[in-house]
Amino acid sequence: MDFKIEHTWDGFPVKHEPVFIRLNPGDRGVMMDISAPFFNDPPAPLGEPGKPFNQLWDYEVVEAFFLNDITEQYLEVELCPHGQHLVLLLSGRRNVWKQELPLSFKVSRGETKWEGKAYLPWNYFPPNVTKFNSFAIHGSKDKRSYEALYPVPQHELQQGQKPDFHHLEYFRPFNFNTLLGEEWKQPESDLWLIEKCDIQECNR
Repeated sequence: MDFKIEHTWDGFPVKHEPVFIRLNPGDRGVMMDISAPFFNDPPAPLGEPGKPFNQLWDYEVVEAFFLNDITEQYLEVELCPHGQHLVLLLSGRRNVWKQELPLSFKVSRGETKWEGKAYLPWNYFPPNVTKFNSFAIHGSKDKRSYEALYPVPQHELQQGQKPDFHHLEYFRPFNFNTLLGEEWKQPESDLWLIEKCDIQECNR
């Protein structure tokens, strides 16, 4: 499954080569391949390459969101050209319940382009992923650029609206069966079973 991020978050064409994302079947998970322009702006985070880095969204990143639109449970994956990553599990819009999960992520980087390969285990995905969106961020201060695979439709923009990647209503239908065949069923996740139990405890 291939995707290109060709628009800004508010629907204008990007002014550079688009970020390219490919999802392939992996061993007990999904391989996510990225090919993207390298802006080197902002400078690299101070965290160790290959390790989680909190608030990575403040740097140069490519992000992918995998959503169950009925439960609003979703996986957010952020990947940086300098090798840092951030994996978040959310239940409800912006409601993070687990973060900084480990990730196998390798980067190769040239002067103007970078490529990344991340392995996303099935355990990280919420049950029954139905929608997807992907984003890219780069630049500093007034040159900060926010890009989206599925942007906010321009006729729905409000005056003064800021970019917000958690507008789940603009995500579009996504089905792993397209990648893995009609007979395939998503493996159950121990992580999300724990989250489900936690919510039930809270509601008692």
